[in-house]
Amino acid sequence: MVGGSNEAFIGAVHRMGATLDGQIDLVCGAFSSNPNKSKKTGASLYLPDNRVYGSFSEMIEKESGLPDDVRMDFVSIVTPNHMHYPPATLALDAGFPVIIDKPMTFTLEEARLLREKVRKTKLPFAVTYTYAAYPMIRQAHAMVRKGEIGKVRKVMVEYPQGWLTGKLEDTGQKQAAWRADPDRAGISNCFGDIGTHAANMAEYITGLEITEVLAELNAFVPTRVLDDDANVLFHMEDGANGVISASQVSPGEENNLKCRVYGDKGGLEWNNTDHNTLLVKIHGQPVRIYRTGVDNGYLEEAALIHTRTPSGHPEGYIEAFANIYRNFAFEVRKYLFGEEYNELMDFQGVDDGFKGIAMIAAVVESSKNGNIWTKVEN
Repeated sequence: MVGGSNEAFIGAVHRMGATLDGQIDLVCGAFSSNPNKSKKTGASLYLPDNRVYGSFSEMIEKESGLPDDVRMDFVSIVTPNHMHYPPATLALDAGFPVIIDKPMTFTLEEARLLREKVRKTKLPFAVTYTYAAYPMIRQAHAMVRKGEIGKVRKVMVEYPQGWLTGKLEDTGQKQAAWRADPDRAGISNCFGDIGTHAANMAEYITGLEITEVLAELNAFVPTRVLDDDANVLFHMEDGANGVISASQVSPGEENNLKCRVYGDKGGLEWNNTDHNTLLVKIHGQPVRIYRTGVDNGYLEEAALIHTRTPSGHPEGYIEAFANIYRNFAFEVRKYLFGEEYNELMDFQGVDDGFKGIAMIAAVVESSKNGNIWTKVEN
């Protein structure tokens, strides 16, 4: 693991998800740019001292020299955005597969270069767009593919949060501080952090690419440099269109991601606050409620194999990370040992990661240029 010290947030979440299925062990890490902090984190995780490194470059160099049955099999990168590209490229150059937190890179140019490198090396590569791994999102994805709601016409994704309603970044809160800093977060805060999840969900469920956007970014909190609110209209291929509303200054909201997809036969609705439920709205019929883990007779295989708990039991964030890591582990085993696995155990790859960065770039460009329609690079 690169990043994810004891003082970080997302690293611990990745570690829980990665180890949930017994497919993956944490064997080494460079957990911080501060070598002492990295050593302390490694000790708290009971790693041997000689497998805890002071930098990611030292880790990759020394692990490369270990025997095949001892050295790490892949690298997980959980750093702030500006430190995604350097360890990812170094790991790929050394022959190690990579799984990385979103957004994939700091800049669009880095995304282009990283996509080219992954295609050239053909190494397994994943981006942790967490919500796409929820069972009911897999169910929605499969139903759209089977034509159950007809031709997609409209997609509406909302992602309101309230945690940055005040200037939290000035209080020493680390998560707020780096996200509000252009030198570490990049060209966007709100859309780069949560809007990219919304865009990915729109594309994953529908199977359609977003082709252009018309966007307005706002920084409502005085003196905040990066956006804390985003409104985005978008066009998709095949004539569909949609809207993304993302905000980190919506008081009272926690993580209220909601997606609605409408076709010419019906619609689907999913909400992160009730993530075990998918509402199915076929035109002229009563609304149907699909539930995770309830009835194998109506749930798709793609949903069932990503479901872990019996009906009525909470299942969500950690399990979604676990789905991504488990599926990625199978891909690494296929790469290393030729083992085949169920193709429904997929994950978001380098093309999805690139599209996320391209969306951020297009949204920022549209907003800066007076809220005009702007093409999204593919």
